[in-house]
Amino acid sequence: MKYDVIIVGTGFSGSIIARKLADNLNLRVLILEKRNHIAGNMYDKVDEKGIRVQQYGPHTLITDHAWIVDFIKQYAVWEPWDVTAKVEIDNKLYTLPFNYQFIREYYGEKKAKNLIEKLENAYEGKERVTVFEILDNPDEEIVEFGEMLCQKDYFPYSSKQWGIPMEAMDRSVISRVKFALSEDKRYIQQRYQYIPVNGFTDFFNNILNSEKITVKTEEDALPHIRFDDKTGKALFEWEGEIYNCPIIFTGPIDELFNTCYGALPYRSLDIKFKSFDFDSYQDVPFVSYPQAEGYTRIVEYKKLTNQNVKDKTTISIEYPQQYVQHVNQPYYPIINEENLALYEKYKRQADKYDNLFVCGRLGDYKYYNMDAAIERALSVEKEIEEFVEQPKRV
Repeated sequence: MKYDVIIVGTGFSGSIIARKLADNLNLRVLILEKRNHIAGNMYDKVDEKGIRVQQYGPHTLITDHAWIVDFIKQYAVWEPWDVTAKVEIDNKLYTLPFNYQFIREYYGEKKAKNLIEKLENAYEGKERVTVFEILDNPDEEIVEFGEMLCQKDYFPYSSKQWGIPMEAMDRSVISRVKFALSEDKRYIQQRYQYIPVNGFTDFFNNILNSEKITVKTEEDALPHIRFDDKTGKALFEWEGEIYNCPIIFTGPIDELFNTCYGALPYRSLDIKFKSFDFDSYQDVPFVSYPQAEGYTRIVEYKKLTNQNVKDKTTISIEYPQQYVQHVNQPYYPIINEENLALYEKYKRQADKYDNLFVCGRLGDYKYYNMDAAIERALSVEKEIEEFVEQPKRV
């Protein structure tokens, strides 16, 4: 056999697992990617204005774990970069994340002083709280503040982003964007915030740069996969050979099984890029538009990734839409009780095949941040190592 491992997908999960198996066990890896490029939704490229844009929306690495930073720095040069943002409410721009500065801008100094004092007393010792914690507070003024945030931002934004009412979403998704009990103007308050100096595509190229790894783009893996229920093996047919080696699948788990229990819903984006021959479009890397018709945010890429390009700029405008197989790309699993129950059916189906490993945001049907995706990939890679080594110990 030409290969020891088959991997589907060149995003974080597939690429990291491929490199670790090649380095740690000297395995020959075939990794297939349906799109015409590597890096999954992290893919970026330089546009006609000389600005590196992220084709599938804005990404920076944020984490509280120093070991994650050490890991990524093995494969590229990264630099610290704190992203700032604003939000448009009632046709006026305000500080984002929601913090004490936002309260002052929205209410004015007199009311803000009283509300900030109440928030500090109510949540002493905390750095950030969710909007649900604010709504559950016994103080009427604090609850009124939470209700304003929901009506002006969380409700309309969630309705556009997810295509369902906020109350139908799992709280863990809404709770990702928290209120900062401070003056901290960083959009995210995690300890380490980095961007790759030469972009994410360069980072993934470096991860996959191994003589043990063969990458095939524009290859849909699904027609090559079949399942043998008698032996409990997932099989992969490739170039006249049938492989029953470890198969790692990082795409939508429902599509792996031909949506036999019904399609899992994912959210997609229609991203429109515009370029201009002037230096700056907006003051911050991105602006959120919860009340605008159709779109959710505008990103200015040279500010998001600290690119020194003069007198030119490129923005993207994000329009959320439903994912349709073969039409657009799945971005986000829509997490709620009903969808998780459906996912569990597919998970049980995947567990029937001992050489099949499903992971990643789409495979696990989880809304991973970048650091969590890395951690999950490394964990699955250890499982694969144990699986591969097991016959040698018998």
